[in-house]
Amino acid sequence: MSAFASPTAWNWLIQFFLIVVALLVANLIRCNVPLLKRSLLPSALLAGLLILLFKLFPFFSHVVDKGAMEIVTYHALGLGFVAMALKNKKIKSQTTTLKVVETGAVTASSYIIQGLVGLLITIPLFLWWNQSDFFYAAGLLLPMGYGQGPGQALNFGVTYSQWAEGQGILFHGADFGLSIAATGFIVGSIVGVIYMNVLRRKGKLMKRQGDYQEVYTLQDYESENEIPHAESIDKMTVQISLVLLVYAMVFLFMYGVEQLSLGQFGVKTLKPMFWGFNFLWGTIFGSLVKVVINRLRKSHLMQREYINNYTLDRIAGVCFDFMIVAGTAAIDFNNLRGIWMPLLLVCAAGAIATFLFVRLCSKHLYPDYPYEGFFSMFGMLTGTASNGMILLREIDPKFETPAANNLVLQTIPAIAFGFPILLLMGFGPQSMQSCLITLGVLAFAFVLFSLFIFRTKIFRHKK
Repeated sequence: MSAFASPTAWNWLIQFFLIVVALLVANLIRCNVPLLKRSLLPSALLAGLLILLFKLFPFFSHVVDKGAMEIVTYHALGLGFVAMALKNKKIKSQTTTLKVVETGAVTASSYIIQGLVGLLITIPLFLWWNQSDFFYAAGLLLPMGYGQGPGQALNFGVTYSQWAEGQGILFHGADFGLSIAATGFIVGSIVGVIYMNVLRRKGKLMKRQGDYQEVYTLQDYESENEIPHAESIDKMTVQISLVLLVYAMVFLFMYGVEQLSLGQFGVKTLKPMFWGFNFLWGTIFGSLVKVVINRLRKSHLMQREYINNYTLDRIAGVCFDFMIVAGTAAIDFNNLRGIWMPLLLVCAAGAIATFLFVRLCSKHLYPDYPYEGFFSMFGMLTGTASNGMILLREIDPKFETPAANNLVLQTIPAIAFGFPILLLMGFGPQSMQSCLITLGVLAFAFVLFSLFIFRTKIFRHKK
């Protein structure tokens, strides 16, 4: 038998076959089922749910490789962020720096309130609910699943499982986190659409007339003096090579940190977190490479423009679609059998808290476009930025309000505000005492962020 006929030689491709077939079938179903189309449910999530459905059949469950799907989720997250970081962003409408910073503060505050809600549910359940496979810090996976998406939910879920195992607890953190992420997409899509229809019936939103088809010009596909399409190397190959080159830098950086002698704290906390932050390092290294390329262009040491925004957008889109499908498909229902109640409680409470908080912030920060601001942020904070854009397009198809730009540009201040919070995500699970300290710090941080966001209203009333 040829070595290429071995099942192991095809295993990874088989997993990709499953993903792409599920994507195509899901998109076909979504386009032909009016209810699904109106729900704005992402085709990628529907594809993942289809694979989950087929996993109920014994034969098909053996075909889906859980480990491979988790690896695809992990790397798709990092590669997608690298592609987004390499883009030379072009802003079409005006927004202010202050508004971008405030939007970043709303994002960070939403992570905090999600973490607070999660812990306020899982800590009492751990203390009073007799389950050997439940972890007191499981609630901290709520902002990772809702706020960050499947990639981060998986990264931290795996790390939480390791910490729980060290304390004699068999906690399937990856499945718990990925289930929260999948639920978040459903909440963002279905709850968002229901609320949108309620507002329309009240006359607060105009009903959209038909589908809006955005018109692209040649400048949207390529910028001035780009490398030709037909050359010794294809333009698409260059973009993929740049993304993979940056991701190689990310790997070397994380591997270098792994080789450092950082003591017990480094081995148990710092190093696992560095591997889990592949998306953050991808953003940083991608931005640095972009700066270097732009400097070379300005100094005329590089004659051609090698970065193509349109192609990088498509690469990021493919990565995030694959991430959602693989992340959802990696869920194992057997590992969630005993902890359905806390999972449902955490997801429901997180949805309510996020909805109310984002609505309150949107009314205050965006008085001229409160609903556009709300739907863009709510979609992102329960799914991904793409979900926020999908909801926003339903009421602002031409992106005439600053909501779209706020959503895109808030990433930088959100990372700055959110990085200390991410460190807490690694500190909390180490012990019950650490978890209680994390709860207190999150509550204090939420007060500080709220004072900043609502400062004009608070101090105006005092005067």
